[in-house]
Amino acid sequence: MDSEIIRQLAKSGLLPQEEMLEVKTRDSKLFIGIPKETGFQEKRVALVPESVGLLVNNGHRVMIESKAGDKAGFSDNDYSEAGAQIIFETKEVYQANVIMKVSPPTLEEIEMFDALKKQLLISSLQLKIQPKDFVQKLTSKKVTAIAYDYVQDQDGVYPIIRSMSEIAGTTSMLIAAEYLSNTNEGPGIMLGGIAGVKSVEVVIIGAGGVAESAARAALGLGATVKVFDDQIYKLRRLVNALGQRVFTSIIQPKLLAKSLKHADVVIGALRSKDGSAPCVVTDEMVSAMKFGSVIVDVSIDNGGCIETSEVTSHDNPTFKKYGVIHYCVPNIASRVSKTASYALSNAFTPLLLEMGRVGGIEKMCRTNLGVRHGIYIYRGCVTNRVLAESFNMPYKDIDLLIAAF
Repeated sequence: MDSEIIRQLAKSGLLPQEEMLEVKTRDSKLFIGIPKETGFQEKRVALVPESVGLLVNNGHRVMIESKAGDKAGFSDNDYSEAGAQIIFETKEVYQANVIMKVSPPTLEEIEMFDALKKQLLISSLQLKIQPKDFVQKLTSKKVTAIAYDYVQDQDGVYPIIRSMSEIAGTTSMLIAAEYLSNTNEGPGIMLGGIAGVKSVEVVIIGAGGVAESAARAALGLGATVKVFDDQIYKLRRLVNALGQRVFTSIIQPKLLAKSLKHADVVIGALRSKDGSAPCVVTDEMVSAMKFGSVIVDVSIDNGGCIETSEVTSHDNPTFKKYGVIHYCVPNIASRVSKTASYALSNAFTPLLLEMGRVGGIEKMCRTNLGVRHGIYIYRGCVTNRVLAESFNMPYKDIDLLIAAF
């Protein structure tokens, strides 16, 4: 057929045309609110400016309360430059569809949620310190709540817990080094070892993530390390992770007491399956320790594993008993709030991007089992059995709820 005729037919629309079908996208644009943290000694922030910039560039909206990042070293200008909207009224931030917090919301903050918006809350749970009406108030707001400390990755690992444990373990050794030195009226000992001088002895109670990072830091400095735990498989796993042989033992009171007598540093990093910390170091054991030795009880977040431990603060972090320096500040990660905020943000950002890409939390729950594991309230229904039993509330299976909606 003549090319001129074909062109004329094409213009007139008489030639068969390709059918153009609209391809629907599942993308969902998130509206994220980051309020200022009000928890005790909480200096971290859920998202750092770089992560905010990435989210904004992907079409999501982020608003943050003024000065929310100050204690972590991020200014309002940093967030504004990243594309966030700076808000001066706390209540306005709680109108977002996704609320990002580090600490759980207080009862006053829960009142700011909007029950009609079916909001998503991402924060820690900290079950043991919650007031009785905490869960009731959250359920009344019809929120979906995710405890980030329960979220798992593809390998079944709790990534945020692991990151915070690494920070707490490494920082605990740096803290011990500070209080062994003359600067803080310590005995003037360098944490580590050099040729011709006896190396510092470090006793670590526990063999989890905190203990592994503490041991790695101590060994790197040249200290002698002894690790005690009540589970042999944890000790074996720690030795394999460190890649070198260190002294390990199950917790035998006589052997532990003997090791504590010679220790310069003791790190308490023990916790049981229910999250509480069993007390394995008695008052008598501490009284027999060397004058000027240092105890850093990281387990104080869960009650402490050393009988002489008492909760202290970042403003007044230590006290002495029997001449032994005790550092018992909860939430050690807040001591290095900038590093900890980056660690949190690195875990949150991929989850938020995936949530937007698949079309929201409901669709994400169907495919991401790790996130589903972290949900303790779904659209106002309690889905965590332990939480429901603790507060004497009805419990509904999350799988059934997701299938119903």
